[in-house]
Amino acid sequence: MALNRDFIGRSFPPSEPYEVSRIKIREFADAIGDRDPIYRDAEAAKAAGHPDVIAPPTFPIVVSLGGPGLADPDLNLNYAMVVHGEQRFEYTRPIQAGDVVTCTSTITEIRSIGNNEKMVIETDIRTVGGEPICKTYNTIVERGA
Repeated sequence: MALNRDFIGRSFPPSEPYEVSRIKIREFADAIGDRDPIYRDAEAAKAAGHPDVIAPPTFPIVVSLGGPGLADPDLNLNYAMVVHGEQRFEYTRPIQAGDVVTCTSTITEIRSIGNNEKMVIETDIRTVGGEPICKTYNTIVERGA
């Protein structure tokens, strides 16, 4: 079944706050195989000009993709058939340990590509105080719709 085009332009309420901890940053860096000490050692991060350990550039995928809007049954998204298409990040500043962030997502595009459905989701990531951190652009493809 095709994705519901009525969702194009729909924004979803901010996510629940997510606290970015040193442990989560280290676990993510380990998962992607990045050994850079600024992701593990506060002193190394400070020597590089950061106030604390920072997250790898792709860390926002942890918080930016998903949320209640994509789970809406009226969207007609079959997660079992979803593959990751593309991701891009535009940073205002790095995510750092101690940040508490929320995400506000908007579906900006849905279109058919052959038998597949492509959906683009833009997500603004901000601190709970409203400071912008980054914007993500995620493309997902539902195969064989």
